[in-house]
Amino acid sequence: MAKKPDRITAMQQIIDAVKAEFPLYQEDTFVCGPDNTCIGCPKKLMEMVDSELQYWQYQVDRRIPPTFDELYRFGKMCKNIRRSLVRNNRIPA
Repeated sequence: MAKKPDRITAMQQIIDAVKAEFPLYQEDTFVCGPDNTCIGCPKKLMEMVDSELQYWQYQVDRRIPPTFDELYRFGKMCKNIRRSLVRNNRIPA
């Protein structure tokens, strides 16, 4: 049976997955879509993800564990933003 990761490791796994999948540091990431045809605002969502990632990376680097609720909320936020990015054709489904 596999051992479950501690909270710091779990948060780092979420951070790594988001960095790998989201186009955080590409040139057109923080640019509004053409003709304002966005569903939600990918620019604002990516800014929110970026700031949360920076905050949690800092906390993880300092070895400050998130609570289970913080893990859940961060994971859920990233999942919902991913869904919005797929709808706006920013990342593939």
